[in-house]
Amino acid sequence: MGTKNIAISDEAYQRLKALKKPGESFTELIERMTRSRGVLDLVGILSPRQAAQVEERVRELREESSTRLQRTAEKLG
Repeated sequence: MGTKNIAISDEAYQRLKALKKPGESFTELIERMTRSRGVLDLVGILSPRQAAQVEERVRELREESSTRLQRTAEKLG
């Protein structure tokens, strides 16, 4: 693997440095930050409480949607 030198501002360097995990190189950080994201990358992004709130809201929206669909079907006869 070859290497390339790049110039970045001090601010950009500090922001990248703050994102680095312990023991991670800048190359590894850049690879991690620029790779294609998949659904499994979202695992753990929400706390259990937040996940429960999202689940409850999805349940509410599904119920509201189902109710609207039923009312529309009744109107159409």
